[in-house]
Amino acid sequence: MNSMANIAVQRIKREFKEVLKSEETSKNQIKVDLVDENFTELKGEIAGPPDTPYEGGRYQLEIKIPETYPFNPPKVRFITKIWHPNISSVTGAICLDILKDQWAAAMTLRTVLLSLQALLAAAEPDDPQDAVVANQYKQNPEMFKQTAGLWSHVYAGAPVSSPDYTRKIDKLCAMGFDKNAVIVALSSKSWDVETATELLLSN
Repeated sequence: MNSMANIAVQRIKREFKEVLKSEETSKNQIKVDLVDENFTELKGEIAGPPDTPYEGGRYQLEIKIPETYPFNPPKVRFITKIWHPNISSVTGAICLDILKDQWAAAMTLRTVLLSLQALLAAAEPDDPQDAVVANQYKQNPEMFKQTAGLWSHVYAGAPVSSPDYTRKIDKLCAMGFDKNAVIVALSSKSWDVETATELLLSN
C-alpha cells in the first residue's frame, strides 16, 4: 500500500468516527457504514429533510474514496432512486459543486452527507443533472412536488403519496410493464397515461 493511500485511510477512519459520534447521527439524520474493511468504499444514508417531498424517506448513498483523498473528493452517487433536478433519476449521479471543482481538503464525510441533505432541500434547477426533472421543477412545481413525493414513497419508504398517481402506475403495471419503467415514463410524461404508454411501447 503506498503512502498516499495510507493518508486517505487514516483520514477516512477519523472522519468515519466523527460521523458516528455526530449529533446528526444520533438524531438519525445521517449514517455511514463500511462496505469493505480497507475503507475504500462506504455506504452512506441521509434522511429526507423536513418540509420537502423527500421527508420521511431514507436515501442510501454509494461513497467511493479515491487513493488521493482528501485532495480529491469522494465519488458519491444515490443508490436509492430519487426525483430531483440535481440527481440523475437513472444512475443516481449527483451534480454538486463540492463533489467536483469546489472540493476542499478541509471537507469531511460529515460535511458531504450534510451538503447532500441540504441539496435535497434546495435544488439548483439551473445547474441540472437531470434535465427532465429540472424542467418539471421550473414549469410545474406542484407536479414536481407530487412526483418527488411519489418516488420517495416507492423507493425511500416515505409514508405519503398521491393516490391519483398510484392508480395510474397500477393501471400500466396491469398491462404487463415493469413498475420502475412505468414510474419513469409517467414521471417524465407529466403523468399522462397515453404518452407514457407510447414511450413504454417504443422502448
